[in-house]
Amino acid sequence: MSKIFIPQNYKSALGMYDTQTAIGLLKRTFEERLCLALNLKRVSAPLFVDPTTGLNDDLSGKERPVRFDLKETGTDAVVVHSLAKWKRMALKSYGFSAGEGLYTDMNAIRRDEEMDNLHSVYTDQWDWEKIITLETRNEDYLKKVVQGIVGAICDTLDFLKCRYPQIDVSLCRNVTFVTSQALEDEYPTLSAKERENAFVKEHKTVFIMQIGDKLRSGKPHDGRAPDYDDWALNGDILFWDDILNCAIEISSMGIRVDEKSIDEQLTKANANDRRTLPFHKALLSGELPLTMGGGIGQSRLSMLLLGKAHIGEVQVSLWDEQTKRVCKENGIVLL
Repeated sequence: MSKIFIPQNYKSALGMYDTQTAIGLLKRTFEERLCLALNLKRVSAPLFVDPTTGLNDDLSGKERPVRFDLKETGTDAVVVHSLAKWKRMALKSYGFSAGEGLYTDMNAIRRDEEMDNLHSVYTDQWDWEKIITLETRNEDYLKKVVQGIVGAICDTLDFLKCRYPQIDVSLCRNVTFVTSQALEDEYPTLSAKERENAFVKEHKTVFIMQIGDKLRSGKPHDGRAPDYDDWALNGDILFWDDILNCAIEISSMGIRVDEKSIDEQLTKANANDRRTLPFHKALLSGELPLTMGGGIGQSRLSMLLLGKAHIGEVQVSLWDEQTKRVCKENGIVLL
């Protein structure tokens, strides 16, 4: 059974019809703002990939991809978890130049996801990636891009509130940057999720940096695959949500691994068997451009900006019977 939290006296500001219209407006508006902020162009992307290429995102390494066989080829395919690796290959093959980037609609099935107000087995996000240079492969540029994304989100909210003044959502444009180690030092007795909630409740809009490597406690702040983000140059964008009374992660992103960092991270993660896969061989030999990128949750952002209490209010998925009953009893309309 999925977990569910019911906010006290919750009532959606928008009915179902207006919600559908607002989601379309939100997505179009945000895409325009994001492209302007990061210099991105839309491209087509795969729903599934060949598992032998190493292109699928392994997330924390425990999630099982949906696998199926192709009658005509006699081979298997796996539904993507995300397009973190595919995008880097696409930038090279599509002929993008330094400073340019791509974005695409990514749809995935994460069948091992623990479902709750924020998590569904269906994942939809804007996956983006852009080519950077050796001179911009640093923390200052990472922070600049984060501020651009946050600005695009806040601009979108302002536009929506002009159209739907009944939306009572406020976001902070000022981003507080903090490392995962600094969070652990500040809240040594709390879990990683509890640390996030405590810090984001105070600072409202936060970018937690350096996720994936072990902290001084011996545990990482959160799981990260070793073969896309550089664990020293990545992070998560989180906003405080007054309706759910918790921090919401809107984006996981970062500067991608180069030859040195992927070599170190594969060893740390006990993932040296990946070195023979085509994608990893290309990375280790320096054949791919330096890039940065991330995913921005479409349903998560819709929830946040429209003031919704459950992700099922802005996307169609499957839920257990008890979740459906509890939502219905409390005026949460699942699509």
